[in-house]
Amino acid sequence: MQEQTPIAVEAERAVRVRNSGGHSRLPRPPATRVMTVANQKGGVGKTTTTVNLSVALALHGCSVLVIDLDPQGNASTGLGIAHHSGVPSIYDVLIDDLPMVEAAAVVAVAPHLQCIPATIDLAGAEIELVSVVARESRLRRALKRYLADLHGRGIEAPDYILIDCPPSLGLLTVNALVAAAEVLIPIQCEYYALEGLRQLTSNIDLVTAHLNADLIVSTILLTMYDGRTRLADQVAQEVRTHFGDRVLDAVIPRSIRVSEAPGFGQSVITYDPGSRGATSYLEAAREIAHRATETRANRASAAVSG
Repeated sequence: MQEQTPIAVEAERAVRVRNSGGHSRLPRPPATRVMTVANQKGGVGKTTTTVNLSVALALHGCSVLVIDLDPQGNASTGLGIAHHSGVPSIYDVLIDDLPMVEAAAVVAVAPHLQCIPATIDLAGAEIELVSVVARESRLRRALKRYLADLHGRGIEAPDYILIDCPPSLGLLTVNALVAAAEVLIPIQCEYYALEGLRQLTSNIDLVTAHLNADLIVSTILLTMYDGRTRLADQVAQEVRTHFGDRVLDAVIPRSIRVSEAPGFGQSVITYDPGSRGATSYLEAAREIAHRATETRANRASAAVSG
């Protein structure tokens, strides 16, 4: 049997990642999973993770809604969605009660993927929300209305709702934590990886205690992994020791392609589907999807045995 060339191997990976023929389908969750992607430390791959997981899930049979809650609008950029001032955005949803269905835009590369963009107006939202009644639950209320609107129109709810947070622990992030059932924390494999995590988990505990009893940290994703360094392995081991089976087996490598993709208004999944970065994000998406199925099976088994 003739050995495949590196180009052939990469082309095969690209076809698998893009799922052009629609043959590879991930299991769909029994109900909509609302996941907040959070880490108050900047530069950990939070937005990159939101963008690439959403595209990977959408190209492999799941419907996804991304809510860009970062005033910088980087998730909107990465998905190729316009987010200049005047575009219906999450700011209008939070401040002016615009229905989310009117702000959601379809992502061109993945018809089953929609994004509610963030405009620069969102930068002042935290100040404007201070005097609003139930300011911490504005997003949860909007999401509840969104799902009801979809039901009223006979439209199936998305399988996943991913919320990209700003790198802070302000009111916008609190709104995201109150609206979600799960938190996904990206952690970079670098020296200060766990710095600030204690504060983040403490805030999550406060939200769980006072505002959202259903919230859990369900997923940890290691990013910016450089296998050439001993430090990366040490950090990965420390994170796995600390968080246990909540850490995904998939690890996102430090990759130029992953960094380049947003400059072209794309995810790495569509920019360079044969790259290691694209393959790694697909593996992470697959783990997330299968974990939901396994959790459901375990609960059913427990219910029967009980």
